[in-house]
Amino acid sequence: MAALSSRRGRGLLRQAFFLLLVRPFLALVIGLNVRHPERLPRSGPALVVANHNSHLDVLVLLSLFPLRLLPRLQPVAAADYFLRNRWLAWFSTRLIGIVPIERGGGTAHRDPLAPVEAALAEGAIVILFPEGTRGEPEVLGPLRSGVAHLLQRHPQLAATPVFLHGLGKALPRGEALLVPFFCDVVVGDAHRWCGDRRRCLAELERELTALAAELDRPEWN
Repeated sequence: MAALSSRRGRGLLRQAFFLLLVRPFLALVIGLNVRHPERLPRSGPALVVANHNSHLDVLVLLSLFPLRLLPRLQPVAAADYFLRNRWLAWFSTRLIGIVPIERGGGTAHRDPLAPVEAALAEGAIVILFPEGTRGEPEVLGPLRSGVAHLLQRHPQLAATPVFLHGLGKALPRGEALLVPFFCDVVVGDAHRWCGDRRRCLAELERELTALAAELDRPEWN
């Protein structure tokens, strides 16, 4: 009973954080144009796969979902970065709800995807950035194989691609000063296991590239 009450309390705190702070901030300071939000998953287990240019990416993706789904939403994040001190760890786990994973690949005795597997087993909608790190603004880097491994292990699992545009200019890697930019989000159709890991990654890359092209916006200078 105490554990259930604690989870409910964390859920309410997280919902209040997004309702009172994150959503007003994104609406007033950033501004978002969201295309095809109806394609987002409404229940788990599921994957959301997005390009990654900014710390704002996670807040934007979480804000796309109804508040009632926040307890189910869990972004994958590097444990060595987001758990490096107790205050950041509290913020990351309690308010953002991250799935912390160890970087550097697996070993014969350690599966780096085990925390993601555990979250999916509990019905989570896991947000994954398959580039592995924040890249150059508006430049899609090569996708790492983790998402393909998850799809292979769970053929019934759906991965919904999302392309984020502009956030890498609003708050790029290594910068602390926010620059207001009007940003775009384009949601694609869900992908499932296609029978081959390389082909799955190639299909997701093509879909993300197609979503970027749908914006028909000029290149950044």
